[in-house]
Amino acid sequence: MKKMKRLTLLGAMCLFAASSFAQYPNKPIRIVVPFPAGSATDTVARILGQSVSAAVGQPVVVDNKAGADGAIAGAEVAKALPDGYTLLMATNSPMAVAPAMKKVPPYDPVADFTPISDIGRYTFFLYVNAEQPYRTFRDMVAYAKANPGKINYATGNTTGIMSFGQMNALAGIDMTHVPYKGEPQAVTDIIAGRVQLLWATPTTGLAHLKEGKLRALATNLKSRSSLLPDVPTMAEVGIPQYSVVSWAALYGPAKLPREIQLRLNREFHDAMKRPDVIALMDKQAFQMTPSTAEELGAFTKAQLEAYRAILKSIGMQPE
Repeated sequence: MKKMKRLTLLGAMCLFAASSFAQYPNKPIRIVVPFPAGSATDTVARILGQSVSAAVGQPVVVDNKAGADGAIAGAEVAKALPDGYTLLMATNSPMAVAPAMKKVPPYDPVADFTPISDIGRYTFFLYVNAEQPYRTFRDMVAYAKANPGKINYATGNTTGIMSFGQMNALAGIDMTHVPYKGEPQAVTDIIAGRVQLLWATPTTGLAHLKEGKLRALATNLKSRSSLLPDVPTMAEVGIPQYSVVSWAALYGPAKLPREIQLRLNREFHDAMKRPDVIALMDKQAFQMTPSTAEELGAFTKAQLEAYRAILKSIGMQPE
């Protein structure tokens, strides 16, 4: 009798779980973004969130949690209930750089999260205040060598930090770092002349470039961007060893049920196929790269090791 009761209880629990999964989602889904409103990641999350919201019939809300190289957002999602209602639109900042830069990481980017899907790759340009005397990358390097420490460079994310770290080491130049919590604030100050250089996305810099307030000296891509075809790659300006990759991917907390993981993977993949979404992403020069959850898991591990290698190569020690 007791055995039958246990089996009945187990069966009821399984039916309840199956029913819960079938009803998912039945309330708003929150996507935590590690950067401020107006940033490239915020824009990507909102574009996809709007499409997924229409498909599932529930609001998809973007929640900006900037700071600590993305670790604030990452830590919040790592501690969230694994019910599919709290997700992380992560980048290499919280999932590779922040853990690699800490002797005691704030979380384990592999064990503390459930991979859902790769999302895509960001285009970055090296912007310079248009009033500066150097008009090309090589001009900038020559000026920096003649004036060590006098160029102030801004960073709004860890891609910027790593890009300048590797670029400066490879070019043999010394500049002064001015960190910001996100790209929008950094762009404001580069236009005002408080800083002179910034690695940033087209989302925050392109409009100002078209207005003549900024120039672009190089791109992080392996080949030139169709958005700014006159801007050379780092290999073309003489730094072929440059290897920083900037990416976005979607995660949930660890132990997210497989049914929800697959549902989210499918919904976001469907969103990334929509012509209107593709057109909006093209305007951001954002290349979508949807994947399986397993492929994202392997990619996350590989990127963590890659960024550890970059840190070591430029002499940055974990704090």
